[in-house]
Amino acid sequence: MSWTDERVELLRKLWLEGLSASQIASELSNGITRNAVIGKVHRLGLSGRAKAPTQAAPRPRPAKPVRTASSAPRAHAPIIRGNLAFAMAPRMMEAPPQPKAQLEEVVIPMSERVTIMELRESMCRWPLGDPASPDFRYCGADSPIGEGPYCKYHARVAYQPAQDRRRARVR
Repeated sequence: MSWTDERVELLRKLWLEGLSASQIASELSNGITRNAVIGKVHRLGLSGRAKAPTQAAPRPRPAKPVRTASSAPRAHAPIIRGNLAFAMAPRMMEAPPQPKAQLEEVVIPMSERVTIMELRESMCRWPLGDPASPDFRYCGADSPIGEGPYCKYHARVAYQPAQDRRRARVR
């Protein structure tokens, strides 16, 4: 596809006559797409153009009826026809709020806390304290192998169900 002088002149002529880019592309054919026409028009700086000739005179729009108080639809009495006349409108029911079980704070005696050198596969890896301080330790409570890196308490803290996270974000 190349823009020859003849194609450019035809493009200018058709554009100024008010044809759309897709109409011009179909006239030029041979690999010229609508987007190619739009790009060339832009590069040529063609902006003003005639209105496209209309096929028929525009149809007059019907006037909107003026509503009176008696003709206004009633919000409390919807019009129901056919076999759905007795169907009840579906309503979303929310689940009653469930009391959230309070997480008990686990107190880990200093003797059970472990350093990184003492940490084993079956021990909880929940960090306690500031990693930069010499008192930094890990929880060290029992963590069953294959059930994650944390004890049951720290697993509940670390892994919240997705819907609980969403509910907390909305509030």
